[in-house]
Amino acid sequence: MTVVRNSWKFSRYLSFDKLTMKSALSLGNVSGIKVSIHWTFLLLIVWIVVQNLREGASAGPILWTLLFVGSIFVCVVLHELGHAFAARQYGIRTRDITLYPIGGVARLESIPRKPKEELVVALAGPLVNLVIAGLLLPLAPVPQLTSQEAEIQIGPNTFLFAFAVVNAWLALFNLVPAFPMDGGRVFRAILSFWMDRPQATRVAATFGQVIAVIFIFLGFYVNPFLVFIGLFIILGAQAEANYASTEALMEGHTVMDLTMHEMPVVKPETTVGEMIREILNTQKKNFVVADDSLVLGVISQMDVIKALGDKGDQLTVRDCMQTDILYLPSGLPVNEAIIKMQSSGKSIALVKEGEAVVGMVDNDNLVEFVLIQRARQHLR
Repeated sequence: MTVVRNSWKFSRYLSFDKLTMKSALSLGNVSGIKVSIHWTFLLLIVWIVVQNLREGASAGPILWTLLFVGSIFVCVVLHELGHAFAARQYGIRTRDITLYPIGGVARLESIPRKPKEELVVALAGPLVNLVIAGLLLPLAPVPQLTSQEAEIQIGPNTFLFAFAVVNAWLALFNLVPAFPMDGGRVFRAILSFWMDRPQATRVAATFGQVIAVIFIFLGFYVNPFLVFIGLFIILGAQAEANYASTEALMEGHTVMDLTMHEMPVVKPETTVGEMIREILNTQKKNFVVADDSLVLGVISQMDVIKALGDKGDQLTVRDCMQTDILYLPSGLPVNEAIIKMQSSGKSIALVKEGEAVVGMVDNDNLVEFVLIQRARQHLR
């Protein structure tokens, strides 16, 4: 159960959004937030059924176990909605929530940069589980285990108590200070009161990776599930540390600093065949579609290739261009520009200074700008 910001859709950076969405089944919307379940969740169901059958369980206990697992994942959704609604108070939208066998992931457009706000958003999820546990425990009879029973068997008499205990455990486990889990974000937020955000992220990520190694070690002796959690923490912590480092490189820079002022312009009557020749003969990948001085749209290399496959090379640019253009003010901070491009799903944006279009930005030159800033940083 964790919160992630939406990945930058750069060609050489983390980019699994489309794959994730294609592999997930939509469960509907809650307050405008899409909730989906990943196909790998079915593997968890199959594993539960197989394990119960191997232990000689009958249909009744298996159904109770499946009902229990389903109920827990409803609480996981509520946990992620806690993050989402807390983030909404600070003007941050949540694109979707996806359920995986190891928990849920809420994709926020960004993480609050103020330590107090990040602290509130990170704590909101575990707080939901604690509230559920607190409401249910007084109502749930404590099951009496016999000397032959090593653990509670899920059934009509034990369901409520086990449900409350698991919610309490989820809250406490998520507060383990292993970045990027909720506890790791709480840890970073606290550190951010005394140090800058990139440094706080590095400390929290390193601490989280140490805990992850402990999880992996224990997983070989206690529960194999801890191995998967440990690997998730290691990869997530490294990705978040890289993101924070890249984000820091953007500080103080505006869209104008990376604007391409020489824009490739094509006429709306240009055919797809002509566009293909232009793409093959040059390094141009994104184009502005204009009739004299009037901008009509934009078109990317992938738009052209898709149009070629769908309708052939005689189709005109007018018929396959993007008309819902994203405009960015030239003075907009680069970090905010990335969020706008990401949330709108655009790989191209036109830059405006006042009412005049002065250039364009795309994913490729964003990547180039990051690489250039990193190279400059190495010289310091």
